[in-house]
Parts: sequence; structure tokens; C-alpha cells
Amino acid sequence: MSDTTHAPAKAAPHRTPRAYLWLAGSLLLLALPFYLDRFWLQAGLFAMAAAIGAIGLNLLTGATGQLSMGHSFFLAVGAYGYCVFAGESGEENGRQLTGLGLPTWLAVVLAVLLAGAAGGLFSPIAGRLRGAYLGIATLALIFIGQHVLFNAGDLTGGFNGRDVPVLSLFGFDFDDTEVVIAAVPFGSSEKLWYAGLFALLVGGLFARGVLRGRPGRAMNAIRDHRIAAGVMGVPVARYRAAVFVLSSMYAGLAGVLIALIFQRTVPDYFGMILALEYLAMIVIGGLGTVAGAVVGAAFVALLPQLLTHYSDSLPLVADPGSGGVTPGEASRYLYGAAIVAVVLFLPGGLTRLSVPMVRRFSREKS
Repeated sequence: MSDTTHAPAKAAPHRTPRAYLWLAGSLLLLALPFYLDRFWLQAGLFAMAAAIGAIGLNLLTGATGQLSMGHSFFLAVGAYGYCVFAGESGEENGRQLTGLGLPTWLAVVLAVLLAGAAGGLFSPIAGRLRGAYLGIATLALIFIGQHVLFNAGDLTGGFNGRDVPVLSLFGFDFDDTEVVIAAVPFGSSEKLWYAGLFALLVGGLFARGVLRGRPGRAMNAIRDHRIAAGVMGVPVARYRAAVFVLSSMYAGLAGVLIALIFQRTVPDYFGMILALEYLAMIVIGGLGTVAGAVVGAAFVALLPQLLTHYSDSLPLVADPGSGGVTPGEASRYLYGAAIVAVVLFLPGGLTRLSVPMVRRFSREKS
């Protein structure tokens, strides 16, 4: 008889239902450019850009409790910063514009840092104010930003805006020059789709790590009870300033992506309505979570585009100028109804709906 003992076989790694859902969702998102037309890709890109900005606002408002109504200002800083850093000096639409002509990848980095610097300049004010007072103070940023965008014509192009330089990485241009992959022509939307996915993935994972680590616990402590957090040794002022800078950098990155999608920056876009839409995103999706920001951004960003696309088939929705309810107005009514419904019946946001689904899927797998 052999005395050899057999080592127990290693148990197969256990994958949670959420891991399977993430894997399936990732594969689906990677495959979509091969099947969707330009409209749906553009809609998805807007949702990605909105999600990046909403993650930053959720870190600030949802996780740390600092109400900001000026998020669109920092998106504008990122969008126009990219145009100035990457653009060339010259005449455009009868106006002489200033540009530094830097490599576009460097312009993206500098635009994000510029947005963070703008947030850093405002952070001392944010450190002294709380609640509605901070919201009103950040609201002033929008008015200041709109004044600068309309009047600093050499940098912004004034009312008509300015063209956005094409992003180029390692000699690969994200423009409309078609590249055929698996018999599918890839234009600017298909190329930017993967750039947007990468930016959203990196931004989401970084924010998730922040929220699940020691900084996240400190941020939640500041949100729930600022004085108690200070007594426990949390440097409240430092954290509030750092989160404001980080949130501004997320907004700057979202602004760059929006500019690349639009291919032209227009001052009117970065106004009060955009700031309110970002607040709606984090409330509807769920405060204080990355998933809540992504879900809320998808809801708010896609709804007006879907209403516009299907306006001919929907009752009470009419084309702009026809006298009926426009898709933009209808979407805002639905935002308001969704916010009221979430506050009254689903305080955790739409992401709370996924918890029972995941639990049910887990029971079925077991």
C-alpha cells in the first residue's frame, strides 16, 4: 500500500453574480461599435462624458456633502482649455484666435490639470461655506464663466465658439477618416467610443478605490458630522479642498470628451441648465456611489436624445418651434418627476433597484 498522501484539490475560484454582470456588460460595450449606427454611438458617448462628470460631482456632493451648483463651469474650463492648448493660432470665422499648438494628448492632461487648478483656487471659499451658502457661491461661478466665455473672444471664439482640434495618440487620429475593422468602417464616433470607455473605466475605478478606502471613510464622516470628524482627527479643511480639486478634474475630463464629441465648443452649452442636470444625475442615480453617478448620467443624458429621435411617434412631444412640448422640455419634466419619485420612494436612487436583482440572481446560481 502506498503511503503517498494526495493533496486536496484546490477549490475553483468563486465568481460573484456581480462579477458575471460586469464581464457581460464590458463585452457588450466593447462590441457595440460594430453594430450601432452613428446616432446611438453619439448618444452613448454623451452618456459616458456625463458619467465621468457625475462621478466627480458625486465625490463632492454625495460622498463629502459639499453642494456644488457650478459643475458646468469646470466642464467649460476643461473643454476650452483643451481647445487653447491644442489649437493653433489663426483666424476662424473672422476672429483671431489664440492657440498653443501642443500635442493633443498633452493638451488633454493640461486641460484636466487646469480644471483642477480652478477648483483649487475656489476651494478656500468652499472650505468656509456649507450647505445652501456653498451652493449659491458655486452658482456665481457659472455667471463668471459665461461672462468670460462670451467676452474673451481671442481664447473662446465668443458667441460662436471655436473648433475643437482632433485628438491624436501615437499617430492615430480620432477623426472621420474611416478605418475598416472586421468589415466595419470606423469613423470618429467609433474611435472615440473606446477612448471614452477607457476614460470612464479609469475614472470609475479610481473613484471606487477612493470611496472604499480610508479617504472615503473620512469623506463620509465629514458629510455626516463635520465637527465629530474633526474631533476624531480627520483634517476636515484639507479633505474638503482636495475633494473639490478632484471633482473639478473629473469635470475637466468630461468637458474635454464633450468637446471632442461636439467638435465645436459653444458657451451657451455650459450654463445653468447643465449644472442642474448634473445634480439631477447624482440624485436620480444614487448619492455617494460610482454606480449611482453612471446610472443617473445615463438616464439624464440619454432621455432628451431618445425623445428627440422618437418625437414623431410619441404623444405630446413636438419638434422645436411647432408650439408643442419640445423634447428638451419634456425631458426636464421627466427629470423633475424622477427626482420627486426617488426622494419619496427610493432614497438610495435607481441603483437600489439593482440590489434585489443581484440577490435573486445569486440565489438562482446557488
